[in-house]
Amino acid sequence: MTSFALKIIALVSMFLDHISYPLYGGFSYLNLLGRIAFPIFAFQISEGFIHTRSIKKYILRLGLFAIISQIPFQLFHQKFINPNSITLNVFFTLLFGLIAIWIYDCLKKTVDKSEKNKCHLELIVGLIVACLIGYIAELLQTDYGFWGVIVVFMFYLFKENKLAMVISFITLCIIKYGYRLIVYGFNMPTLLLGVFTALPIIFISLYNGKQGKKIKYLLYFFYPVHLLLFYFIF
Repeated sequence: MTSFALKIIALVSMFLDHISYPLYGGFSYLNLLGRIAFPIFAFQISEGFIHTRSIKKYILRLGLFAIISQIPFQLFHQKFINPNSITLNVFFTLLFGLIAIWIYDCLKKTVDKSEKNKCHLELIVGLIVACLIGYIAELLQTDYGFWGVIVVFMFYLFKENKLAMVISFITLCIIKYGYRLIVYGFNMPTLLLGVFTALPIIFISLYNGKQGKKIKYLLYFFYPVHLLLFYFIF
């Protein structure tokens, strides 16, 4: 499966997730399908870091579209989801995840380590960096918050070990939704959300490392544009 195919799956999933709110006024089966989108976008961020020619331009581009998307996102969020909340859109979460990867990559190159303890030090440094930036994302109330940043970072950390990637991602899903089930009690919608959030790891595991068709800017513009269309149409 190419990067292009993954992006199309994520775009369709995101569209269905968002249109559920104006159509049904809240949670519906479309929101279950919508859980597929974020993990794929998170994976694409880690892949983007690996293949980008300029990490600084990548960060600036992601930050720019995070700012551009905030007004459409806030209008949509307050009209259809919660009129009293202020939340930063998912581009900010992906941006923080990208920054965590970048800082980690810079730090691990400066750590003097032997071959024996290399993996352990890289893992410790990575987790500290990701958790600190994830905490900032949580404080700023970005979409998916702390959990979202950790997912982005995890995809990069285990980029060369597909099994570890699958296990760690499913574990993060269990932690996220298991916590909700414990705190708020068992309910089927939460369980199903957890299952559908974990589902995209199947598509990600089928990724063949090829780009396919280029639709980079379609992804960036689609997000704020479709939110604005929903806001004005409905």
